[in-house]
Amino acid sequence: MEKSIESIWKEGFVKDDKLIAPKVNDLYNQKSIDIVSKFKRMYRINVIGIIIFSFILLPVTFLVKIPYMGIMMFLLFNLIIIVNRKTIYALNKIDNSLNSYEYLLSFKGWTDQLIDTNTKFSRFLYPYVFLSMFFGFWLREIGGDIPGNVLVDEFIKEFPNTPLVFGFPLVFVGIMLFVMFFLALVGARIGKWDFNLGYGRIMKRLNTMIKDMEELKK
Repeated sequence: MEKSIESIWKEGFVKDDKLIAPKVNDLYNQKSIDIVSKFKRMYRINVIGIIIFSFILLPVTFLVKIPYMGIMMFLLFNLIIIVNRKTIYALNKIDNSLNSYEYLLSFKGWTDQLIDTNTKFSRFLYPYVFLSMFFGFWLREIGGDIPGNVLVDEFIKEFPNTPLVFGFPLVFVGIMLFVMFFLALVGARIGKWDFNLGYGRIMKRLNTMIKDMEELKK
């Protein structure tokens, strides 16, 4: 570019204090469209990937004899899909007739709401995933035996006076609850890390562009 965006912008001022910088507007409009379009494309690809994976995972878990995990994960993935369909609908409702600055602010508001929803959802997501994996492998039949039942029987033989809760040693229940509580505590951080891993670069570009536009308007 022969001129910087800042110089083009400054040349857009005229004596009547009206700002007319069509070149800058075109640049930012195009960049705004590119950022939002790229995010939409990546987001839809991720949703489609979840749908495909959920329908592949379910029969595979039956084949490897961990159906309980497959059913629980299938239900979870479909819940995620339902939530994401509503989120995509809200994204499509953003008025793209706004100027690029207002459009990006609206999009930023949508992403902030998305991050907040994912953060809250992650507090339940990871404990649920742990629980589904636990039941999947605990109840898997191996050679006619259920690993969970074998483990409980061996533990009770070793510690016959151990207190039981619904047939489970209390220490097992305590460990499970501790792991689930820990995952609930760190779930929000894991969710943010996962979001940044997929969309961090786009969000950085978005924040930088909004900041630049605010600086140029001063």
